[in-house]
Amino acid sequence: MAQEDTIAFLKRKLAGEAGVDPSLIEVKETHVSIVLLAGGLVFKLKRAVLFPYLDFSTPEKREAACRAEVALNARAAPDLYLGVRAVTRDGDALAFDGPGERVDCIVTMRRFDEADLFDVMARENRLKRIHIDALAETISRFHAKAERFPDAEGAAAMAHLLDLNDKSFEGCHLFAPADVARLEKKFRDELARIADLLDARAQTGFVRLCHGDLYLRNICLFQGKPTLFDCIEFDEALARIDVLYDVAFTLMDLWLCGRRDLANLLYNRYASAFFRTLPDLPAKVRDGYATLPFFMALRAAIRAHIASGQARTGHGGCVKEHEDEARAYFKLAEGLLEPHGKMLIVIGGLSGTGKSTLAGKIAAEIGPPPGARSLNSDRTRKAMHKLLPTDRLPPEAYAMNITAAVYLRLLSRALDALNQGRAVVIDAVYSAPDERQAVEKLARDAGVPFLGLWLEGPPDVLRQRVRDRRKGSSDADEAVLEAQLQRPVGDITWVRLDCTLPDLEQRVLAFARKAMGEA
Repeated sequence: MAQEDTIAFLKRKLAGEAGVDPSLIEVKETHVSIVLLAGGLVFKLKRAVLFPYLDFSTPEKREAACRAEVALNARAAPDLYLGVRAVTRDGDALAFDGPGERVDCIVTMRRFDEADLFDVMARENRLKRIHIDALAETISRFHAKAERFPDAEGAAAMAHLLDLNDKSFEGCHLFAPADVARLEKKFRDELARIADLLDARAQTGFVRLCHGDLYLRNICLFQGKPTLFDCIEFDEALARIDVLYDVAFTLMDLWLCGRRDLANLLYNRYASAFFRTLPDLPAKVRDGYATLPFFMALRAAIRAHIASGQARTGHGGCVKEHEDEARAYFKLAEGLLEPHGKMLIVIGGLSGTGKSTLAGKIAAEIGPPPGARSLNSDRTRKAMHKLLPTDRLPPEAYAMNITAAVYLRLLSRALDALNQGRAVVIDAVYSAPDERQAVEKLARDAGVPFLGLWLEGPPDVLRQRVRDRRKGSSDADEAVLEAQLQRPVGDITWVRLDCTLPDLEQRVLAFARKAMGEA
């Protein structure tokens, strides 16, 4: 259905309200929307389209979608959305909210700098760990408050999505039927493997009214905070999903753009933050680790056929770019479903040796996507005291009995993850021989490869690092380090590494591959 008259009308109105020349209006197009931007305002028009998963074919359906978009996005971005305006026809003229026939509807929004979109920040290497830390908290709070559906389906809902996906791929011109069939079989096999877990999570309340379209371009920095916007509004069923399927879109997008480190960080920070909102549940159901490769791959496959459709219709005039994007998503979907081994890596050493930094660098490269479950003694200690990672603990929280409880919690969390097929990286001081022996025994009992690393360096280097590091989860200061330097650590049988080595990450990954038998 042609919408040229509506678009011309919107350009005139936006130019007038924003106080700019119509030639300065920017136009952004997707397969479902046309977005007009000028000054501090945004007009967003739904395309008159019909897809297997979406119907905007009538003015009534587009208006309903606009009103749902504003209401649903108010949950996460109340200050970004301004409201809904109907486009009406009086004779030969169009107007906003007039008495005549309704021909269209728009969502009005405040404008933000496009440079603050997370996909742009990722491409320009401006997306940092501090942004991911804040995003994890934002998504976990959003999911914690989201409406729950205890009677929702688990595996059956995913099977329905696979059916839609199969139908969408039938119309794709980019992919050979044999390649599509191979990918579809991988999906069906993986779904069969995790079906019971999906059902258990649905029955336990993990299916909630989520964002539904949480890729990097639908996240921005607004008023200095990560903000989720443009959620799915046209079909509640597509947003009534497992919370991990929601965050899997962001994980997949980071994986695709080469930021596996940030994907792994988001996964770990989100898991820790979201777990704080949950009652005690069986670990397998609570964690849902086994679902992540499937969820990430399904997100990639859906983006593949959407990009293929954009290439076919020529929206935006970027046919080759859309084709390349579709092929990249398809290749990623297959790769995410490949089997990966699990192992336990433990990084010990005194304060200032860079244990957490190293853990963050290697975790994304270990185990199934999005990498290893990363466990840290400082964060674990503070979680046990119901504090945020950056809160400071009193000295009595570091008593020997509490430290022993922290190390037991690390063992328990590691065993949970290993039992679910997830690789694990633990970083803690591990200065006592019995602590090191206990974690080695855990790996033996779990039947997984083990790599113990002991980081060390010149005391003056460690002192300077402790003085210079920014506020984080560690409370260790120079006094704590001095006490550690005086304490005997016993016989170190783990791989000893100089923490100042420039190629430390590469060496550790080589050790890990050897331990896994991949060298």
